[in-house]
Amino acid sequence: MTQLTEVIHQDGDVIDVPLNKLKKSPRNARRTPHAAADIEALAASIAVKGVLQAPVVEPETDEGGTPTGFYLVTIGEGRRLALVLRAKRKQIRKTEPVRCVVDLANDPHEISLDENVTRFRMHPADEFEAFREQSERRGLGAEEIGARFGVSAQVVKQRLRLGAVSPKLMERYRAGDLTLDQMMAYAVSEDHARQEQVLEQLGTDRPPYLIRRTMTETKVAATDRRAVLVGAEAYGEAGGTILRDLFTEDGGGWLEDVGLLDRLAAEKLAGIAEGVRAAEGWKWAEAHIDFPRALGLARVYPHPVERPEEETARMTALSEEYDALVSEWDAVEELPPEVEARFAEIDAALDAFGDGTAYDPEEIARGGVFVILGQDGVARIERGLVRPEDVPAPEPEPETEPGGEVRADGEGEDAGPEAEEPEEDSGAPLSERLVLDLTAHRTLALRNALAGNATVALSAVVHALALSALYPAYERPTCLEIKGVSAYLDGHAPGIDDTHAGRSVAERHAAWASRVPKDADELWAFVQGLPVTELLDLLAHCASLTVNAVRAPFDRRPGAWAHADRLAEAVDLDMSGYWTPTVASYLGRVTKARIGEAVREAVSEEAAERIGGMKKPDMASEAEALLAGKGWLPGLLRKPVPVPAEADVQAEAPSLAEEAA
Repeated sequence: MTQLTEVIHQDGDVIDVPLNKLKKSPRNARRTPHAAADIEALAASIAVKGVLQAPVVEPETDEGGTPTGFYLVTIGEGRRLALVLRAKRKQIRKTEPVRCVVDLANDPHEISLDENVTRFRMHPADEFEAFREQSERRGLGAEEIGARFGVSAQVVKQRLRLGAVSPKLMERYRAGDLTLDQMMAYAVSEDHARQEQVLEQLGTDRPPYLIRRTMTETKVAATDRRAVLVGAEAYGEAGGTILRDLFTEDGGGWLEDVGLLDRLAAEKLAGIAEGVRAAEGWKWAEAHIDFPRALGLARVYPHPVERPEEETARMTALSEEYDALVSEWDAVEELPPEVEARFAEIDAALDAFGDGTAYDPEEIARGGVFVILGQDGVARIERGLVRPEDVPAPEPEPETEPGGEVRADGEGEDAGPEAEEPEEDSGAPLSERLVLDLTAHRTLALRNALAGNATVALSAVVHALALSALYPAYERPTCLEIKGVSAYLDGHAPGIDDTHAGRSVAERHAAWASRVPKDADELWAFVQGLPVTELLDLLAHCASLTVNAVRAPFDRRPGAWAHADRLAEAVDLDMSGYWTPTVASYLGRVTKARIGEAVREAVSEEAAERIGGMKKPDMASEAEALLAGKGWLPGLLRKPVPVPAEADVQAEAPSLAEEAA
């Protein structure tokens, strides 16, 4: 072997050059710097296996042609950089000898170009299977393999999963019939029979998301509300298996044992229900995935309770301390730790006092609780439900009327000139016919008087609507024949109660229900005592519950539909803040033409044409991604176009058939 001390080298000599005597050749064809990750991977490989291919060098000379003692790396600059990196990390010496090959016959720039152009990377399928062999034959784990090749354990796991795909699919991949993205979709499961079945079912030209969806169609996604409630750890401890997607950022995953998941979800909800019942004393508690309807349940709400003086004083002191701290530290961007901790203590102490409302013990004794699974996977507790058999019987109507007891019709009336004059009795009841006559006059007079007093009329209307909205049907003491009816919407749109609008309405309703008196007979005084602004707020809430703009095929109401448009215009309703187009909400339930129209309007003509040739399920899924964040709305949800006042609104209201066309 030729030593470094020799000045003259022959072409093809193999020499050992100290690392600090190697330089990058100015005639190296690669101008773009190596990626840091590539150098890291190469350094890891060299640390385990050494430099497998010697760099090619030429002696550096000065302007006069005299050797400088340095060598220019024509081929192998990446290897030089990896060695320099190891030297910086004190893993090798700066003078570590590096075996090199001297090339004096070829043009340095040409061979550098040749090295980078004529290299042939192995087929990814061969790479995947080679990684699998490292794992199976040599027993190396993902972390160890990653360390030996300078890649992360996650990358190794992905390659091992791809290497475990069915041999039949691997051959199709080698032949170019399947893409890498498709292989990644098939690799979501290690079941070869299922992979081959889906390939036969879908063919070789289907998009990855459809393959992945088909591979997992009998499983439950990890984002399903039942899976969120139970948790992956509890599901695994119960013997359930999770199918992980190694090729998505969040890891994805599908729970394979649906029956086990349903049982665990039901048991957890039931446990929460029993815990609430035992802790709060309710008569019964039931767990349900969705809120059960058509059970004829009444509902009661908590009401304000009087706090002890000591508790009130403590709350006042904490609130004052909180306000003082805010005033003192308002201008400071970053609070001292002790001040921030005190804020947290005060918040916790105030929260512990509760909202000052409670259910009556009698209501708890006859009422119950539903524990419902929300769409976000969090258990929702619905308190104060009363079964029909537990509803207290209404008190019997008094037998006396303002004019005395009512007696049988005709009794006491003028029976004609021959009738015998009855004995006078000042306490004798009035006849039914006379009571009807007198109260009819009083009713008409009340109508006339109420029409002349707008303030009282407003209170009377709010009182009647509030009775309908906030009290059971058997407790509605009002002489106004105004009845608010609230249409059930969850049957038309499952899960609607868990939407932004649904939660807002429920919170507003619960707030008012806790404010009004428990006894319906006391509501009139409560309503009359409200400031005008709060009276109008209560009116708005009660009126809002009666809105029904649903277009049911069995209930054609063109006038009501047109009025819904005018009402939406008056409140400036923008449905883009309440609804988004997804496969479930719209795109999977309309024709391809409507899907294309939506994409064309919200995105572009080009995008609509690009997805137009897909099959409907694929097209709907692609459209969902394209429409995300665009605020696109179908015609039924868009802001209505104002119509002239003299227009026939009923004639202009589109029919349900026209909308569905």
